[in-house]
Amino acid sequence: MQKKYSQIRAMLAITRGSLKSIFRSPSAVVFSIAFPLIFILVFGFIGSGGRVSLSVAFTKNTDTLNPIYNVLKSVAGFKIVNKSDDQLKEDLEKGRLTALIDIQPSAVNNAPYTITLTSSEAVNPQNLQVLQSILNAVIAGINQQRFAATPTIAVINKDVKQVPGRVYRTIDFILPGQLGFSLLSAGVFGVAFLFFNLRQQLVLKRFYATPIKRSYIVLGEAVSRVIFQMLTAIVIIGVGHFAFHFTLVNGLITFLDIMVLSFIALILFMGFGFIVSSVAKTESVIPPFANIITLPQFLLAGTFFPIESFPSWLQPICKILPLTHFNNAMRNIAFEGAGLLDCTKELGIMGAWIVLVYALAFKTFKWE
Repeated sequence: MQKKYSQIRAMLAITRGSLKSIFRSPSAVVFSIAFPLIFILVFGFIGSGGRVSLSVAFTKNTDTLNPIYNVLKSVAGFKIVNKSDDQLKEDLEKGRLTALIDIQPSAVNNAPYTITLTSSEAVNPQNLQVLQSILNAVIAGINQQRFAATPTIAVINKDVKQVPGRVYRTIDFILPGQLGFSLLSAGVFGVAFLFFNLRQQLVLKRFYATPIKRSYIVLGEAVSRVIFQMLTAIVIIGVGHFAFHFTLVNGLITFLDIMVLSFIALILFMGFGFIVSSVAKTESVIPPFANIITLPQFLLAGTFFPIESFPSWLQPICKILPLTHFNNAMRNIAFEGAGLLDCTKELGIMGAWIVLVYALAFKTFKWE
């Protein structure tokens, strides 16, 4: 009795063959594993330096009638945060806030005001030093312009109050961006070249001679790409965690949340690859088309620099990009201990991108 043809077994055979070809491809290994690991190693060995992001808040009882307060509110490099005391404390513990600034009248050292800072171990020490330098510059400027007869209008308390918090390392910012770099590169370039070559070499046409359905052909190739990239994600996270102490707040649970997030992101980025493979007429135009999609995201989505570093007019564009929301969600999960349910905004935006991208992919995808 003749056995019924198994679409699943045929799909798995395609997956195995495609997976072997990926591992044998030098470009796949370089773009997916080598490049991200090189960046992680470089930034990991640099040490505790990193981003400079000055989000500050004033305590509720800060004296707001003094000239220091008004000048600080107008400093371009400051992002003034207004939240409840509990929320500000949480932001300090998680490193979102550089410091709480408290300005009070005082007669210490003949200065009318004393400035006291409250920070945490989660805050980058470089950011705190920059904040103190800005405060000293503001005080010096006011002294020169308005209070030449007074030794100084204010002194900064040398004892910075500390609240408990996780130690923030460069790797905690860099690794999520590099994992996003790997997933986006593989999703766009890998899928685009793969399906273009399958059409050009008439491999897809040969598949038509078999009973396997078209959907299972695509699924088999996609599954192989997903398996390879999930293994890549494990390698990147493992090196970051064990070699450079990348923070996984809740251990295995955090790791599993990151893997689910990476899977969702990869599905999204592969959709871009399907579009590029369909619109490209020749293999030589695939890189330019793919770079149009990937380069803006590499540069503007918080991969190497926080988006707060960009001009205010550019930040809304940054916040539209899907890689931005992957990076934000991963940093929240890894360092701040958020769960997937706490990242509904980021997941919702990525979901909207998936719907849009695959609608275009289905419309443009070509088999021949």
